[in-house]
Amino acid sequence: MSTRKRSGSGSKWPLKEKVVQMYECFFKGEDPTKTNPNFWDELFLLKPKVSQLEAEIQKLNLEQLLQLKDNIHTLFHQCVETLSHGHHIRVVYALQTLCALIDAIYKKTCGVSGFDIINTLMGFDQAELRMQGLMDHLNNFLSGEFPSSLKTLCLKLLLVLVTGTENVSQNTLLEYVMINSVFESLIQLLFNPQSRAAHGHDAVLLLTLLVNYRKYEAANPYIVKLSILDDELALNGYGQVITASLSEFCHQFAAQHQENHSAGWLSSLTNMVGSMFVSEEGGARTQQIRANNAVLVALYEGVHLNRNFITTLAHTQTDGSLPPSPSNTLAAHTTPPSDSSVQLPAFDVMAEPSNLLVTFFHSIVMQDTKCESSMNSVKLCFLILTCISEDQYANSLMHDANLTFKVLLHRLPMRHRKVTPDRTSPSQPLAATLLDLLVEFIMSHMMKKLPMELYLLCVGVAHRLICYQKRCRVRLTYQWKEVWSSLISLLKFLVNNENHLARKMNIFHLAVQVVNIFNLFITYGDTFLPSPGSYDELYYELIRMQHVFEDLYSMALRYSSTDGDLKENALKLTSCLSNVRAIINHFSPKIEAWLTNQSLSTPSEDQILEVVRKNYDSLTLKLQDSLDTYERYTEKPRHAQFFTAMVRSVVNDTRQSIDFASMDLQSILHEFSSIS
Repeated sequence: MSTRKRSGSGSKWPLKEKVVQMYECFFKGEDPTKTNPNFWDELFLLKPKVSQLEAEIQKLNLEQLLQLKDNIHTLFHQCVETLSHGHHIRVVYALQTLCALIDAIYKKTCGVSGFDIINTLMGFDQAELRMQGLMDHLNNFLSGEFPSSLKTLCLKLLLVLVTGTENVSQNTLLEYVMINSVFESLIQLLFNPQSRAAHGHDAVLLLTLLVNYRKYEAANPYIVKLSILDDELALNGYGQVITASLSEFCHQFAAQHQENHSAGWLSSLTNMVGSMFVSEEGGARTQQIRANNAVLVALYEGVHLNRNFITTLAHTQTDGSLPPSPSNTLAAHTTPPSDSSVQLPAFDVMAEPSNLLVTFFHSIVMQDTKCESSMNSVKLCFLILTCISEDQYANSLMHDANLTFKVLLHRLPMRHRKVTPDRTSPSQPLAATLLDLLVEFIMSHMMKKLPMELYLLCVGVAHRLICYQKRCRVRLTYQWKEVWSSLISLLKFLVNNENHLARKMNIFHLAVQVVNIFNLFITYGDTFLPSPGSYDELYYELIRMQHVFEDLYSMALRYSSTDGDLKENALKLTSCLSNVRAIINHFSPKIEAWLTNQSLSTPSEDQILEVVRKNYDSLTLKLQDSLDTYERYTEKPRHAQFFTAMVRSVVNDTRQSIDFASMDLQSILHEFSSIS
């Protein structure tokens, strides 16, 4: 390339490319068509210099930017007009220029109150017409027989539009995306395995963000359309995209664990929804987890809004049926291994037919809730589980004894147990796996900084499962003693840490929820427990751990006799404990009498169970109302602020990962030529 000398220096600088000179001329406020009538024809035949175009806009202050409105309006208009051009490269370059222009102006005006991006980009009088034209072109490209690279660029432009502001509901440009819907075009991409593999992640991400636009303020057509979508192929496609991303994370987790195993399980433990212990890789892993929050929000919107989507949760899939997970679900600044000899170790659950629920359960590890982002991820997972556990059809799938899966759950090493990397797990109904997951959370989060909200959600999911079993008389084969022991341990923890916890949170509300689960078993357990022996074991556990319930009752009695915020819940707890205490007070003297008669001091479990069986008839219990009812989940108002924050996080992460600058021109030309 020709060079010119810089005055006063011996260094040489390359001549500016023509497209850069055109940008400079344009953003000086000049009318370039006066000196060059073919300016626009030439501009869209030149490969855009995205970084240079953005740099030109960043050099301007806001006053200069507003003075250049007319030129910017013209550029936007010419870009949209060029999308109907028959020359394919012009279309691609016009789309890329639009991406750069919109993205640069969003960045320039970020945080500037009162700045109107619509007026700057298009002008109020032409905005509706311009955006309608743009959306028509995008719908045409996305739904028609066009190259994959063109569809990719269209999706990137939509992502630039949707993620322009941190709070998606404050993005005024999205009003035009509401009016000129791309819902059908995005759904169409999920039908076909090829288009789903190439574009599914971006399509699902766009749907998720668009559903959250002003969802609490006005009618959102994307919410309506997603709610009533009943096309099985589209819903399965939506589910497969989510499954692929979660599977990718699980494979990476297995690879990281294998790589770091020599350092010990604790140092290598990471998770999907919980964040991780502090380590050198902590930052990268946090980014990886945050990237998957978008997928979790998409899963939540699916199960929350669309009852038909529930059927896809158990849709059997194998590794070969899953689309590849896109690179933007990986940790920031990382790339998948390019060496074909590098094999990610597979985890057992994917070695046989699987489904979205299996993959979701496998990817959940809730070990660390020390930071806000970890807490949010875990909460999101529990809200998804709440929606699933409330659904009749989902429960029927999870409790189906003929529908069993192996799911490897991750367990936290604790002082009283050692965890070894167990690569086998029992094949069991998914309801049993979910109970295992809940027990694990209960046992591994009893800490001074008790995550109260997460415990309430966790216990709420368990309650919903048991209510379903009671209502439908489903006898799930499960070691219920695990559930009872974990709940009793939680009650014991609340009593032992009363002085610290009661000053900060309403521990009685949680205790009431836990005791009412025991009341469900006591009152109705004979209708859903797997055997009479299980019912006997329940009584044995209550009697064996009677000191916990007596201490809990004493604590509740103490708070109920004083005026304070906790008085009402403490009174409720004393009432809830009536049947548990009746059982203890009824059987304890009879066991003592039997021991005296037998001259024994330490009876065996079987001996106590025998005493229990012989004395059921004389036991009197109260019939407690509403044990099998619960407040149905609603997002608003309780969780509205939470989802606003989660979507804000997804928007920020997505915005940083959009790459519309790098394009393989030869590949694009080849795609166009093969279609035409």
